[in-house]
Amino acid sequence: MSKYKVNLKINNIPISVDEGTTILQAAKMLNFNIPTLCNHPDLCVAGNCRVCVVEQKGSRTLPAACAVPVSEGMEIQTNSMQVRAARKHIIELLLSEHNSDCTKCYKNGNCELQDLANEYRTSNNLFIDLMKSTKMDISSPSIVKDDTKCIRCQRCVRTCAELQNVNALAVVNKGHLMKISTFLNKPLNEVVCTNCGQCVNRCPTGALVEKNYIDEVWSAIYNPEKFVVVQTAPAVRAALGENLGFDIGTRVTGKMVSALKRMGFDKVLDTDFTADLTIMEEGTELLTRLKKALVDGEKVALPMMTSCSPGWIKFQEHLFPELLENLSTCKSPQQMFGALAKTYYAEKINKNPQEMVVVSVMPCTAKKFECDRPEMRSSGYKDVDYVLTTRELGMMIKQAGIDFTKLEEEKYDSVLGESTGAAVIFGATGGVMEAAIRTAYEIVTGREIPFVNLNVTPVRGMEGIKAASVKIKDVKPEWAFLEGVELNVAIAHGLVNAKQLMTQVKEGKANYHFIEVMACPGGCLGGGGQPIPTNMEIRKKRAEAIYQEDENMYLRKSHENPEVNDIYKEFLGEPLGHKSHDLLHTHYKARKRY
Repeated sequence: MSKYKVNLKINNIPISVDEGTTILQAAKMLNFNIPTLCNHPDLCVAGNCRVCVVEQKGSRTLPAACAVPVSEGMEIQTNSMQVRAARKHIIELLLSEHNSDCTKCYKNGNCELQDLANEYRTSNNLFIDLMKSTKMDISSPSIVKDDTKCIRCQRCVRTCAELQNVNALAVVNKGHLMKISTFLNKPLNEVVCTNCGQCVNRCPTGALVEKNYIDEVWSAIYNPEKFVVVQTAPAVRAALGENLGFDIGTRVTGKMVSALKRMGFDKVLDTDFTADLTIMEEGTELLTRLKKALVDGEKVALPMMTSCSPGWIKFQEHLFPELLENLSTCKSPQQMFGALAKTYYAEKINKNPQEMVVVSVMPCTAKKFECDRPEMRSSGYKDVDYVLTTRELGMMIKQAGIDFTKLEEEKYDSVLGESTGAAVIFGATGGVMEAAIRTAYEIVTGREIPFVNLNVTPVRGMEGIKAASVKIKDVKPEWAFLEGVELNVAIAHGLVNAKQLMTQVKEGKANYHFIEVMACPGGCLGGGGQPIPTNMEIRKKRAEAIYQEDENMYLRKSHENPEVNDIYKEFLGEPLGHKSHDLLHTHYKARKRY
C-alpha cells in the first residue's frame, strides 16, 4: 500500500513526497544541499546543531530541516538571506567555543565544521572566544578524546547508545556547562568502552579520533636494525581507495600491496592467510564440540561463538561474562598472524624475532586495544607491535608522495601471503560464517556446499540479526553422528543486535549451534578505522567489492589454501594440536560491568 503523498514547494519548485519525509530529505530529492552537523543517516533525528535551518512561509521561526516533516502546501526557502545569516551565526557561535587551530588537528581536511566555516567564510570574529582549555584523554590505546574540539552535536552519544548499546559516552550538565563525558568523568580506559571506534566514524570534528601510530611505524621502517612486516585485513582493500582518489566500492588490493612495498616495508603479507587458518581451527573446534555433545553426551558450551572481533570480545567480557565459555578459543586472524610471524615465519626467513616489527593495517580501532592485551604474547614477544587503521595507511601513502591512482598492481609476498576467497569475505558481516560453512560441510560430506557458486546467500545481507539452517546428509563414515543434523547458525552485527541475540542465548531461547558476531555495523567493512563518512549505502558498496573479490579468486575455500596445508605439515601438526593450542588459542575473562 502506497503512502499518502504530500505536495510542497522548495525554492519555488513543486515536489510531491511521501508523508513523513523531512524537509532535509525532500530538498535532497531536488538536489538542494542543506548543511548539517548533528544529523547522520545511521542515527535518530536530534535537531541539536540548528545548522540545517530553513525559511518556511508563514512561520515566525526557522525550522530545523532534519527534524521537521513536510506538510501539505508548505513553501520552503533553503538559501534565503535570513537562512544564510542564521547559519553563519550558528557556525560562528560553534567556532567561538572550538579549538580552531586546524593546521595541527588530526582531522584537518576531513572536518565537517571546517568545511562549513570555509563555505560560509566565517572570518569576522563577531563573538568572544569562549574556548575552555581541557586536557585530552589519551588513556585508551584506541581512541583520543579532545573536548576542546567538541561541538556537542551528540552524534557520538547516539552512536554509542543506538548502534552499540554500550553507553560509554553521555551528555552531562546543562547550558554552558554541558559536555560529553564518561561515567563519573573517568578516562576512557576505565569505563565500559569496547574501543569499536564507531563514535570516531561519526564525529564531525576532531573531538574523537583514533590514536595514531604513524610516527612509530615510520621510525621502525627507517631503522636498519628492524625487519618490518606488514599484514593487511580483508576489509581494507575494499575501502582504502576512498581516501586516495577512487570511487566507493573500488577494490585496490594490488595497488595497496604496491604502495606498501614502496613505503619500505620489508615484507607485505596478508591477514587473509590467517583468516583461512582461523577457519581450520575454528571449524575443527565446532565439530569437536558437536561430537562431544552428540556422541559422548558431554555438556559443552553451545552455541559456539566466533572470536574475531575484539570489540565484541570486550563487550561480552563486560556484559555477558557467563557466556565466555561459548566463545571460540581461537585468536583473531590478526593475532594468529603475529604469533606465527615471530615463530614460524621468523624461522623460515632466518630472522631473530627480537629484530622483527609486525604492523597490522586494520579497518578497526579495537585492534589497537587487542594487540596490547596480555594474552597476545604467545610468541614470547608482543605478537603484533602496531596497528594502523585504513585511514592511517591512507595518510602514510600520501606522506610518502605516492600517486596511488597510477600504481601498478603487485602481489603479496610468499609465506603468510597466500589466501582464498573465503578469507576475503571475513570483511563483511556473515563472512566468517560463510567461510566456515564452505569448509566444514565439505570436510564432513566430501562435497561442496550446495549453493550456487559457493555463495551462501542466507548468511549475507545487512539485516541486524540473520539466521540460517544447513541440513547435513550423506556424510562420511567418520562423521556419522552428524547425519541428518540441521545445523542452525545466526549472525549479528552492531553491538545493539549482539546484545539482543546474547540475551536470547542467555535465556535459553536461541537454538543455534554456531553464532558469528561483529561489533561494527556491516562487519569489518564498517569498522571504526575505515574512511569517513560511513552510511548504509557506503557499507553495501564495500560489501559488493568484497564479494566480487571472492568470486574472482582461484581458490575460494580455506582448506584449499596450499600455504595453510604447508604450515600444518611443517610446523603446527594439526588443527587444535598442541602447538596450535599454544600459539593460536586463548581464553578471556570477565570484566567489571560498570
